[in-house]
Amino acid sequence: MSAKVPADTRVGHIHLKVTDLDRAVHFYSAVLGFTVTQRYGEQAAFLAAGDYHHHIGLNTWHSKGAGPAPVRAAGLYHAAFVFPDRASLGAALQRVLDHGTNLDGAADHGVSEAVYFNDPDGNGIELYRDRAPEDWPRNADGTLKMVNAPLAVDALLAEAR
Repeated sequence: MSAKVPADTRVGHIHLKVTDLDRAVHFYSAVLGFTVTQRYGEQAAFLAAGDYHHHIGLNTWHSKGAGPAPVRAAGLYHAAFVFPDRASLGAALQRVLDHGTNLDGAADHGVSEAVYFNDPDGNGIELYRDRAPEDWPRNADGTLKMVNAPLAVDALLAEAR
């Protein structure tokens, strides 16, 4: 039998290697809306939503001035940030588009609605909102039946607050 973590276990934060700390801090704060909670000079910064100590760590310890990680290599596929509702997801998406960032994709997964793009260092980012568990699609045996259907991005943007 395999071990199981407690059901209330959650991902606490991500820590990303970046090539330009100021550029990364600008993207995660001014574009995505996270607040800088602490900065260690020109080497690292920590950002959060709300009053948490940090959800995102950024550093240049091994990556200052380097190029992006190769696409066809092991590593982080994307970091995902869940928004509380469709309106706040739409508003975040509008800021991303206003920044000139191109979307790599947008999908309705049945359990969630998501948009995908890269940060300035090529790190994959997913912004999404979950549907209520009672609305999740299920197979006849009760297991999840996630899908990868197109997302109506214009309708999502129309709900932005």
